[in-house]
Amino acid sequence: MKHFYKVLPLLAMLGLASGAEAQRQRTNEYESGMLEKGQKVGVWDYYSHTRDGRQVLVQRYDHTANKLVFYRPIEEKPYDAEVKPGEWARTSVEQPPLFIGGEAALASYIAKLTYPQEAQNRNIQGRVLIEFAIDTLGRAYKHKVLNGIGGGCDEEALRLCQSIPPQWVPARVSGRAIPVIYQLPFTFRLQKPQ
Repeated sequence: MKHFYKVLPLLAMLGLASGAEAQRQRTNEYESGMLEKGQKVGVWDYYSHTRDGRQVLVQRYDHTANKLVFYRPIEEKPYDAEVKPGEWARTSVEQPPLFIGGEAALASYIAKLTYPQEAQNRNIQGRVLIEFAIDTLGRAYKHKVLNGIGGGCDEEALRLCQSIPPQWVPARVSGRAIPVIYQLPFTFRLQKPQ
């Protein structure tokens, strides 16, 4: 029993004694919140930057309750939404579909885009537009290329889009989550030789 009481203070110094001590704060220019065992817990703040460089809060999300607490409204635009089972219509939403963490978090996945060698060899550049649905649980499905440019870029954009984690907050109309169609652009631009 004596040995146990000597080990406990050592574990406390190392931060291993309790769950509260295993938590740590993570803060950078895009997010701030607590991590526990490598997982986000509690309420996290997510930021973006305005054109003049100011940092602004764009989302507050409770990762423990899996609930959006706050989002900074963006421009209103209509979405194709499933207003009744099997019936889709263009409609305005009171809350748009949101990627948890905001544009900065989504951009970190888009940055993993690989420029296909065939497109580079043929000097193919442009924008591929991928369309997909986001269901009431925040899962993306029915991915398809809406506008393509060829050279393997369409397939790469589709592959990458399908690999984005299902971290969407569904759109809402009259307080309830509804499925909507979302469009995500992927830009392929060759670097100019220096």
